[in-house]
Amino acid sequence: MKFSAITRRTALALAAAPLLASVAGGAMAQAAWPDKMVKLIVPFPAGGPTDTASRIVGQKLADRLKQPVVVENRAGASGSIAAAQVAKSPADGYTLMMLATPTLLAPHLYKKAGYDTVKDFTPVAMVYDLPIVVVVNPTQLPNVTDLGSLIQHAKAQKVPMNYTSSGTGSFGHLSMELLKQMGGFDMQHVPYKGSAPAITDTIGGQVPVMYSDLIAALPHIQAGKLRAIAVGSPQRVGVVPDVKTIAEQGFKGYEAVSWGGLVAPSGTPKAVVDRVAHEVRQILAEKEVQDRLLGAGAIAHFMDPVQMGQRVQQDYTRWGQVIRDKGIAND
Repeated sequence: MKFSAITRRTALALAAAPLLASVAGGAMAQAAWPDKMVKLIVPFPAGGPTDTASRIVGQKLADRLKQPVVVENRAGASGSIAAAQVAKSPADGYTLMMLATPTLLAPHLYKKAGYDTVKDFTPVAMVYDLPIVVVVNPTQLPNVTDLGSLIQHAKAQKVPMNYTSSGTGSFGHLSMELLKQMGGFDMQHVPYKGSAPAITDTIGGQVPVMYSDLIAALPHIQAGKLRAIAVGSPQRVGVVPDVKTIAEQGFKGYEAVSWGGLVAPSGTPKAVVDRVAHEVRQILAEKEVQDRLLGAGAIAHFMDPVQMGQRVQQDYTRWGQVIRDKGIAND
């Protein structure tokens, strides 16, 4: 009887050994993170605000983690090509992605985006806000100096006046569609492929109104070639302090802010996520980093994983409804 009991206990111990070893090994690997290079995927071309912000934060993160953080650009389809690849990457903390608003919303716009924004990623840390602004050509619309006068002018037209953005399904497009819906006025969207050609034609007078990323429009606002009449942020933006928010101009609760934040494949260990979030909080508190981000048109804005997760869910749901209501699609 004693022999049988001892044998049973021995057998159970032997059976449990691999599991215990696996758990211990996982804990040790997690504790050792990172012990090699970390990849930071940017789902857009080099040179834009998402890429610039990623390189600023990635450089600082490498210094703090004592391991290289290599930024890789994988552009295409509003970032959905890269996001689909990252979603299938190992959830070990060695692959991060800078999720920006176009990629957040791509599954609403593309039938085969290849990922679920909410389910396939673990929020890590919000990094920046990217303000957007309504601008007009001051020669074409000399009497339009605020949102009220723009709406009044738009309502007076027999044929809807045109406005532009950086493309179909862009955040400027969605933001203006929401504003039109709330304000009960109409304008016809003329999509361009990118901010640069859209701004060029707004300055040239081919299109009189644009809902633009602030960084793209700012030099032309400062030069007097474009007039800024409203920002979508809940608060005014420091680089254009005299420009009122849309909420201040009669649209209480209106908020449209593009943003970027780090995510990892779903299932990435909490300890790794918390470590990165902690480091990003410290990085964004540095005045030098804030100034460099501002130079790229972005405003440093930290959120922890829980807060970022809430924002992801809220914006995905809110703007998804606008996309469905307006029947907007990219394929």
